[in-house]
Amino acid sequence: MTTLDRYDLNILRHLQDNGSLSNQELAERVGLTAAPCSRRVKQLEEEGVIRDRVVRINDRAVNLNLTALLHISMDKHIPERFAEFEQAVAQLPEVMECYLITGHEADYQLKVVVPDMDRYHDILLGKITKIKGVSGVKSAFVMRKVLDSTALPLGYVKH
Repeated sequence: MTTLDRYDLNILRHLQDNGSLSNQELAERVGLTAAPCSRRVKQLEEEGVIRDRVVRINDRAVNLNLTALLHISMDKHIPERFAEFEQAVAQLPEVMECYLITGHEADYQLKVVVPDMDRYHDILLGKITKIKGVSGVKSAFVMRKVLDSTALPLGYVKH
């Protein structure tokens, strides 16, 4: 694990809040000059602490009005079957998240985003249930997003 100092943690906090900050703005907020701030960000990227920077789009603004959480059960619990499933769902742009889970009847939990119930039906029956090894699917639909964050709780990082 990478050792992070207070400047690194401060950089991460500010980038989690606003990934589009210019290096100059970021440097000012964390109390560094531009060059050392830039070096630290580059090092955090090279070490894999910062894995990427993205733009978050308002789903409803682009007609993605239905979010479904799917619990997927597999017929066989063997590495090859899981690998096939994971490779197949990675090809579906509607699948936003995929977790191999435990402590539940399901093997996987997926987050799927689509325009409406008709498109959900198409994805579910036309693609997901056709993946080799899928033996059951239970769906739940998000009525309202209560919390929607990508920021990790950095208070646990030792420095």
